[in-house]
Amino acid sequence: MFSIYGESGRLFKGAMEDLWRVEALHSVTRARRLEAQHQTAPVNPVAARDAAAPHTLAGAALSAYAQAGGGQPTRHPLTRVADVMSRGATTVGQDLTVLQAWQMLGRAGLGQAPVTNALGELVGLLTRAELLNFDRLPQPDAPSLVWRALLMQPVSAVMLSPVPAVSEDIDLRRVARVLLDTRLPGLPVVAEEGQVTGFISRSDILRAVVHDPPLDLWS
Repeated sequence: MFSIYGESGRLFKGAMEDLWRVEALHSVTRARRLEAQHQTAPVNPVAARDAAAPHTLAGAALSAYAQAGGGQPTRHPLTRVADVMSRGATTVGQDLTVLQAWQMLGRAGLGQAPVTNALGELVGLLTRAELLNFDRLPQPDAPSLVWRALLMQPVSAVMLSPVPAVSEDIDLRRVARVLLDTRLPGLPVVAEEGQVTGFISRSDILRAVVHDPPLDLWS
């Protein structure tokens, strides 16, 4: 089941096909599209080649292992969010300052985190990209007080909200479709009451595809 959560609580619960009937979700999608336009950059073919090299070597090693008599690794079909999600996801309180949230993301090595209220219920999504939104940042020569004011804002002032969420039993293909349509880096995984139980990111899905030994993403 898909849901949409905002500061006032759950705004929607239903099928993927009905998500776009919630007008508030369109503002998040528009924001992500504008952000993507600002961040578009040419691909460095050398960097792309170097980044692909480890996967090529891993594939060659696995092939050599199989030929040497190691046999084919057991394949396990992955079909649901629960199969690939990251559990115990880091969450950010909506009343934390932007500075505190930035430090949390940095320490955890994360690019995004679900935002929760005092009850642990989902209210939004904070991303590094949103924190670095060109339209939000002061001019480089702005007085230090202006920069301090930005850093002292509450997370609720800069988070993406409302934000779609997903339950653990949803088909991975549907999650992938929503990620493509919204351009979000991932979706919070929530329990029935709205508490965050994990996060499923694009990286989680891609990691399942290239897992060593390889796994069948869909049977």
